[in-house]
Amino acid sequence: MVMKATELDKDVGDGVQGNNCLRGQLAQHQKSVNHSGRQESKESKSSNALSSGQSNSNVFEQGRSPVDESGTYSEFIKFPAPPCRQFWKAGDYDDGPSSKLTLQNGKNYLHVHPMFLHSNATSHKWVFGAIAELVDNAVDEIQNGASFVIVDKISNPRDGSPALLIQDDGGGMDPEAIRRCMSFGFSDKKSKSAIGQYGNGFKTSTMRLGADAIVFSRHADDRVLTQSIGLLSFTFLTQTGHDRIVVPMVDYELNTAGNLEILDRYGKEYFRSNLSLLLQWSPYSTEAELLKQFEDIGLHGTKVIVYNLWFNDDGNVELDFDTDPEDIRINGDIKEVQTRPAWRTVNEEHISNRLRYSLRAYLSILYLRIPENFTIVLRGKFVKHHNLALDLKFQEFIVYRPQSSGCIQGELLTTIGFLKEAPQVTVHGFNIYHKNRLILPFWPIVNYGNNSRSRGVVGVLEANFVEPTHDKQDFERTSLFQKLEVRLKEMTWEYWDYHCGLIGYQVTKKLRPTEPPPDSPLGISTGSDTLNHGLSSKRKEHSDLDKLESIKRQAGTGANAFLSGHGFGTEVVSDIKNKLEDQDVVNLIQVNKNFRAKCLDYKKRTEDLDLKVTRLRSELGQVRMEYEQLMAELTS
Repeated sequence: MVMKATELDKDVGDGVQGNNCLRGQLAQHQKSVNHSGRQESKESKSSNALSSGQSNSNVFEQGRSPVDESGTYSEFIKFPAPPCRQFWKAGDYDDGPSSKLTLQNGKNYLHVHPMFLHSNATSHKWVFGAIAELVDNAVDEIQNGASFVIVDKISNPRDGSPALLIQDDGGGMDPEAIRRCMSFGFSDKKSKSAIGQYGNGFKTSTMRLGADAIVFSRHADDRVLTQSIGLLSFTFLTQTGHDRIVVPMVDYELNTAGNLEILDRYGKEYFRSNLSLLLQWSPYSTEAELLKQFEDIGLHGTKVIVYNLWFNDDGNVELDFDTDPEDIRINGDIKEVQTRPAWRTVNEEHISNRLRYSLRAYLSILYLRIPENFTIVLRGKFVKHHNLALDLKFQEFIVYRPQSSGCIQGELLTTIGFLKEAPQVTVHGFNIYHKNRLILPFWPIVNYGNNSRSRGVVGVLEANFVEPTHDKQDFERTSLFQKLEVRLKEMTWEYWDYHCGLIGYQVTKKLRPTEPPPDSPLGISTGSDTLNHGLSSKRKEHSDLDKLESIKRQAGTGANAFLSGHGFGTEVVSDIKNKLEDQDVVNLIQVNKNFRAKCLDYKKRTEDLDLKVTRLRSELGQVRMEYEQLMAELTS
């Protein structure tokens, strides 16, 4: 065995003193730096940290530090990756002797075994769900000023292997916050609109994507600016035989001179031990390389790098960075769509199919609403937000008020309609969001079998009265969710039975011929229809239309938007007339004609006004010429 010794400076961290770039960028903070709270001795803090049980999460245990008395550390034989690169098999390793209960100050302490990192991450069955979890953290930072999140591929400088980068410009994390982030069960997200709530997403998502993750975070407040680095490494823990999770972390702080200095809150030995582990097991082998990662973060923000990415069963990296340079795909997850040969292309290219293997497609629909000042950047290109409600034609809005123990739990507005490509596209189901985040995409609530009932029927809704599972890919099967499931089935069948004729199928039920209100957009359900089995459909009444106005504008369901986006062309009208003579279709066609007539009238008025403007400009020019001639005669 060959042992390599690397010299560590006795004053670790002195190399950061000359960071002139950072000094100039953060000059405004150095005046407010306050050191009055650091009078306590470093030795006392280190002792307190160990005695309080903090060593089980982020303090490298005494007696196992690789730093010797001469200031050098002996590196272990380098293991750039865990022995098993397949995620679903990585949890099978021999951890040596069984763990022992630790006794400190007469109290028993429960230590989390490294095996838990893997078993905890198995909650993410889908690799894109793990990436979405990290993007959620950036979206939650919008309230702290975040304006972007970057998802990209970088190369591990150790061996050139691909690594995944997630970076945002949110508020960042101070030393305490990053320790809570990398511990278990802590959540600082108190906002009701925050997507994250369990304090477990970072650990499950990073360990599902790769064996190791390193975090760089810069935080600035009114008093001080800090930089923190933390390493969550399954490789390190398994290769060194740890029986508990150890998370190496180091912190830096801007001093009064405008330079960075080490923040050794638990003593210099603690800092040196953690830094040596970071240099050995992270992608960066020197302290200067570690600190260089802060150069593109700005005044505040967080950068997460996941490396030693997992392989699939075929021995390839699970994430495919090569097929599309502007996308990240799942290797080998493109499945052939079973449909008619003539319809295969439109089904394969539909977003309901592409989101299963294309991260760009998935991120485009991941959020129901995206603030205008926030962007998602995937591999150097903006992700265009995709509003699924705009993909629907013949839209209706249906209100559902869930009840529990006789109390209404909220009001749910569902946009339902046929996909634009129906009936060629065989997709159906509901896209259910929770607190703006997509949980169930195109959930096939019913199985239409051989009779095509519900084919092409798609809905979009936000259900905040039910709780998602920890991986945010499903909902907890509570009684409220089961009631919602039943109601969505009824919506699907009802919509299909009354409207399937619009896409060429035989109508099984006919609506009463009613003329829609002159100012009501097409597709707004009115009246108080009742399902055959007696359940009220709870459609939107006329008195509620004003309440829906803002939602209709967002969904693009105004009459003009409906006609321009889903207009009845002459071929469609002819086809409908040939297949169906239902009165409600005739009414829709008549309303369409009326709107077209109005559009032509507006167009003619516009042309007349343009001609009038041109004529007036010409007359004004002549008047000016006469005025100039008169002024010339007057002065002569």
